[in-house]
Amino acid sequence: MGRFCKCNGRLLCMCLLPCMMTGHLLVYVLVSIFVTISYTPQKITVHYIASGVSAHSSALASHPVGPFWNLRLEDSAMWNQLQHAWDRQHNPILRGNTTGITRETKLKLLSEIEDECSSVCMSRECSVPRVQDFNSLPEQMRAFILAMHCREYPLLINQPGMCRRNSSLGLDSPMLLMAIKSQVGNFENRQAIRETWGRSGLVKGESNKKGGLVRTVFLLGRQDSSTGPHPDLKNLLELENQKYGDILQWDFRDTFFNLTLKDLLFWHWLQQHCPTAIFVFKGDDDVFVRTGALLDYLHKQWDEHNLWKAYTNKTNLDLFVGEVIYNAMPNREPSAKYYIPERFYKGGYPPYAGGGGVVYSGSLALRLKDVSERVRLFPIDDVYLGMCMYRLGLSPSHHPGFLTFDLPETDRGNPCAYRSVLLVHRRSPNEMLTLWKQLQSLPAHC
Repeated sequence: MGRFCKCNGRLLCMCLLPCMMTGHLLVYVLVSIFVTISYTPQKITVHYIASGVSAHSSALASHPVGPFWNLRLEDSAMWNQLQHAWDRQHNPILRGNTTGITRETKLKLLSEIEDECSSVCMSRECSVPRVQDFNSLPEQMRAFILAMHCREYPLLINQPGMCRRNSSLGLDSPMLLMAIKSQVGNFENRQAIRETWGRSGLVKGESNKKGGLVRTVFLLGRQDSSTGPHPDLKNLLELENQKYGDILQWDFRDTFFNLTLKDLLFWHWLQQHCPTAIFVFKGDDDVFVRTGALLDYLHKQWDEHNLWKAYTNKTNLDLFVGEVIYNAMPNREPSAKYYIPERFYKGGYPPYAGGGGVVYSGSLALRLKDVSERVRLFPIDDVYLGMCMYRLGLSPSHHPGFLTFDLPETDRGNPCAYRSVLLVHRRSPNEMLTLWKQLQSLPAHC
C-alpha cells in the first residue's frame, strides 16, 4: 500500500510539473506585456537647438531620433527621388541590377532628366523636373529647381596667388583661411571685417600668443535684376578688388537658395589654389569672430592631432565645429524664408551646424568637395553641409562658443560676456568696429 502511494505521488508530480512550468511562463508573459504597455519612453524634442555658452555647458545636444540617410524611396518627393537614383548609381552592388521593374523605370527617367539639364546648364536654362504643381511653388524654389543640376560656373574674379604671398617667410600654408559669404552691395560689411576680425596676415593668439597666418576671401555671386532693383556696382567692385585682392566672384545669381553653390565652388577653388590650408572658417558677413581665441582653439586641436597621429594610422584631421542642431524638420510654412515644400523634400534633416559660421579642417574640406559630387544640391546651405558630413559617416562637433543665435539680449552690450565666445551672429559693421575696440582691452575683473 505504501509503495502504491509513493508511485502515485511521483506520477502526480510528473503530471503537475509541465502545468507548473506553463503557468510560470504564462505569468512571465503577462508581466512582460504589462511592463511594455505601461512604459512611456522619454520624449525626444524635435527642432532641438544646441545650447550655447549662456547655458554654461559644453555638452552635446541630444542624439538624433533616427537615421537620416534612408534607403527607402520616397516617391512623392522630388529631391528624395533624385538622391535615391544617385545612391543606386554609385552603389557597386546595386549598379549592376538591371531588373526592369517600375521603380527602376522611374530611376531611369530621373537620370534622363538630369542629362537634359546638364546639357543646358551654362545657358542658365533647364527643363523642369517632374514635380507636382510646379507653377504653384514660390519663385525662389522654382528658380532653384530649374538650376539645381548646374554645378559649374565661370570665375569672374579670382585670387590664384592668395596662399603664396608670404612664401619669403616660409608661410605658404595659412593656418586659417576665412571664406566669408557676401554680396556685391555689402561693401561696409566686408570693410568692417577687414579692419577687425578678418584681417589677413600674421595674427596672434589670445592666450598662448602662438597665432598663425590668416587669409580672408569673400565669396560672391552675380547681382542681377531678378533679385530686385540694384545699382550697378561692377566698377566699384573692381576697384575694391584692385585695392584688397580678396574677392572671389562666380557667374551665378546671388540668391539665398544659391548659397550652397558658394560652398561647392569654394571647395573647387580651394583644391586648385589653396589645398594646404590647415583650417577653414566659413561664415556670413554679419558675424563677429574672436580670431585670436579661435586660433588658440585650433592650435590645441592641431597639436592633439599630431600627438595621436604618431600612435594611429589616421593622418587627416576630420574636424568640423559649430553650433550643432539635431532633429530639425523642414519648415512647411509657405511664407517662411526657409520654406521647403513636402513635394520637394520629405523627411527630417541630418545633424548640421548653424550656417552663421563653422570651422573645419582643410583636409576635410577636400573630402567634402569629393562627396558633394554624390549629394544632390539642397537650397539651405548649412543643411547641405550636414548631408555631406552624414554621407562621409561623420558628425559635426558642438562647441558652446559658437553662438549663431546670439547672446541673451541682456548680455549683448557687456564686453565681459564675450570672453568665452568664439563667434556671435548678427552684428552690423558699426557694431563690429565697436565690439572689436572693446575686446582689445577687456576689464581685469572679467
